[in-house]
Amino acid sequence: MNILMVTNVFTPHVGGVAKSVRGFTDEIRRIGHRVLVVAPSFEGAPEREEDVIRVPAVQNFNGSDFAVPMPITGRIASALKTFSPEIVHSHHPFLLGDTALRVAASREVPAVFTHHTMYEEYTHYVPGDSPKLKRFVVDLATGYCNLCDAVVAPSETVAELLSRRGVGVRIEVIPTGVDLRVFESGGGGDCRRRSGIPEDAFVVGHVGRLAPEKNMEFLAEAVAAFLSRNANARFLLVGEGPSKRAMLAAFDASGLSGRIHTAGVLEHRELAAAYKAMDVFAFASLTETQGMVLAESMAAGVPVVAVDAPGAREVVRDRENGRLVPRAEGRAFVEALQWIADREPGERRRLAAGAARTASGVSMPRMAAKLLALYESLAVTRRAPKAIEASPWTSARKLIEEEWKILRNIAHAAGEAVLPGSAE
Repeated sequence: MNILMVTNVFTPHVGGVAKSVRGFTDEIRRIGHRVLVVAPSFEGAPEREEDVIRVPAVQNFNGSDFAVPMPITGRIASALKTFSPEIVHSHHPFLLGDTALRVAASREVPAVFTHHTMYEEYTHYVPGDSPKLKRFVVDLATGYCNLCDAVVAPSETVAELLSRRGVGVRIEVIPTGVDLRVFESGGGGDCRRRSGIPEDAFVVGHVGRLAPEKNMEFLAEAVAAFLSRNANARFLLVGEGPSKRAMLAAFDASGLSGRIHTAGVLEHRELAAAYKAMDVFAFASLTETQGMVLAESMAAGVPVVAVDAPGAREVVRDRENGRLVPRAEGRAFVEALQWIADREPGERRRLAAGAARTASGVSMPRMAAKLLALYESLAVTRRAPKAIEASPWTSARKLIEEEWKILRNIAHAAGEAVLPGSAE
């Protein structure tokens, strides 16, 4: 099959959506299908990429680590003269998501959308954040879903939420797969030595983007409280983001600045080694659709302590592969970490084995096969016409653009922010 992937984030950006698109693209290509990716330019992106179209983008929009792609379609139209997509798979309901819908409509091929993100939890990155704006964002995503032929939900929780919100098209639950070969390998001892962590320390770890919507300050305070009770414990923090300073301040205020070890952004073998260096993975986000890092840590045989929330409740089985804390309450989270730390070696091995079994159920080959089966089932039917301009999605988008003044912001920034050489 010829598959067009359209995304607002892609490598070298490090994040859940970029990793998902990259992972599925690589696996589907490995099987023998052709995938053309349309994505924004990012600083550090390779100069030459096979079957990747980069479009100009405003970098670090409004202080975030996201790029906002300019809605320029000339380059895409040129590429599509020689690439005839049989499926258009969109990964965002705005910006380049607009292009995905129009390509699918003009080619009369099915459009698939993966609802990766609870977008209403990210409105603090744009001007004019308000309850009204959050409602518009929900309407935008829901309307977009209904303009597609099928929606991929990364978890059952998200699928149920989309149905309640009024999504009437086909919904398939397909989590992002994990490359088990990468995370089963890795030398935890090497990572500990590089990070200055004693060999016999009990290591609490976390991997991810360090941002307010991930509940990072709560996590830092809970882990610091645990470390205060356990002199032999350390915290290994992998990632970067706007909450990092507050997290470090929490450890400094507790007199524990020497027991937090920051590794920055890691990928591939180095990331696998970091997971292997951990005794427990701590996760407190309340806004996930899947929580890919949970599956990655479990693939490395690391049990998880997480708050019972979307993304975590689907994979964390209490006392089988970790602990699921009923709510974001500091004492309960600390006690869950303590429960893991108090297990005898045999019990820890049982938890590690349970974690590995959970991860095997979401391996990338399995999830890519499910996605391809969805594509193939859609490709046998002619796409039903969709009235894009008269849709609720278009109405919500126009209201959001007015609220954010996003077009003015992009126009003002574009002259300085578009990367050299990325113009048409």
